[in-house]
Amino acid sequence: MALKSSMKILIADASAGNRQILKKMLFDIGLKNVQEAADEERAWEKITAEEEKPVAFVISEWDLAKGTGLGLLKRIRESEITKRTKFLMVTGEAAQQNVVIAVKSGVNNVVVRPFSANTLMDKISKIFNQS
Repeated sequence: MALKSSMKILIADASAGNRQILKKMLFDIGLKNVQEAADEERAWEKITAEEEKPVAFVISEWDLAKGTGLGLLKRIRESEITKRTKFLMVTGEAAQQNVVIAVKSGVNNVVVRPFSANTLMDKISKIFNQS
């Protein structure tokens, strides 16, 4: 799947401020179709909503208001409908064990806070250039 400006993106993060920062970074690189969720359940609802254009890419914080980004990732990978959805995990902890767990669970890439818009774009480019 190629990176397209019209693709639907979901940001899952407990912090409204973090969601807004990510949304602005995405807008600045030309990705405008962005939705938000604060917790795992709401994110899952948005991902599985019966709509013409499904969520193609999820950016999720490790810790959510209710649940976790890891729980969301596992749900996505277990569903036949969503298992190919691209997923970028965001974490404030560079704990190697968290990265290993995320990779084993099927994450496409991980980014550690704080990060710049250039770092975010680099991670996204790598995800969408994977075969």
